[in-house]
Amino acid sequence: MLTMGLLVLGFIAIGAALIYRSANSGGGGSSGAEYVIAALKIPSGAEVVSAVAADGKVTVTYKAGLMTSVRVFDGKTGEMIREIPIVSE
Repeated sequence: MLTMGLLVLGFIAIGAALIYRSANSGGGGSSGAEYVIAALKIPSGAEVVSAVAADGKVTVTYKAGLMTSVRVFDGKTGEMIREIPIVSE
């Protein structure tokens, strides 16, 4: 009987913790306010392989012909911060 009571009490505590965390999380993650750009510039004819938005920056990996490059853009202004060519060894 005591074991069943402890089990129920444990489930109630877990439920309360989940409700508390979901109510105070503020939606979880970023609101998207740091990303207001409408377009990014990559070379014409290039194929986008990957695009990732994180930490206020947008990272785009693209392939133009035989060359693959990564460009990092500022999430608010759209200004290119850095371009990294990927070369084979």
